[in-house]
Amino acid sequence: MDDPATAKKPFEGNIQAGYNAQSGNSESSTLLANTSLTWFNTVSAYSLWGSATNTTSSNVRSSEKYQAGGRTRYNMTDRNYLFGQASWLNDRFAGYDSRSTLTGGYGRQIFNDPIHDLRVEFGPGVRHDEYHDGGRTTKALAYGAANYSYQLTDNTKFTEGFSALANEDITLNSETALNVAINDRFSLRLAYTVTYNSEPPASAPKNTDTTTSVTLVYGL
Repeated sequence: MDDPATAKKPFEGNIQAGYNAQSGNSESSTLLANTSLTWFNTVSAYSLWGSATNTTSSNVRSSEKYQAGGRTRYNMTDRNYLFGQASWLNDRFAGYDSRSTLTGGYGRQIFNDPIHDLRVEFGPGVRHDEYHDGGRTTKALAYGAANYSYQLTDNTKFTEGFSALANEDITLNSETALNVAINDRFSLRLAYTVTYNSEPPASAPKNTDTTTSVTLVYGL
């Protein structure tokens, strides 16, 4: 959520990390890390984010995913804003050595009170894909997204984010998360993410990938 109208300070950021290891009859380990940074001005906001996930099973890499991106938002009124964002993904186990996406457009802030925060946005974009088994494509697309948060208690917040990228094929992304504050700096975050691709690459033919994660979050 990056509405400068409700920002309480000029900068907000966090670092998240999680680790799981198993040994004995089977050996596996999973390491994930994320960060999100947002700077606020009177009517604008600028964000950077990044994430990395790495899983090894029986000394064989079974998952490896890296993401990075940036975003800017400009409030025209209390409810209407313009946005632009760029992102990069490397997920060779899903068939992509690189997926670069650039989008921009119009957004509407429907709720922005202390309990509810809801925004919807849409616009045109372009995506460049480089596939793990060879080949590349560049295509125009239509982008749409919705983000919602609900402050359940003083220490607990529920968030839901959804986005769609569409041209000849459709990519849907969803993240459902629960954040529980431990103190002023630390919190626990439980998240469930779903990515659906209507026409996945030949090297990774399944349409849907899901991830469940529990991370410790440190607020900057």
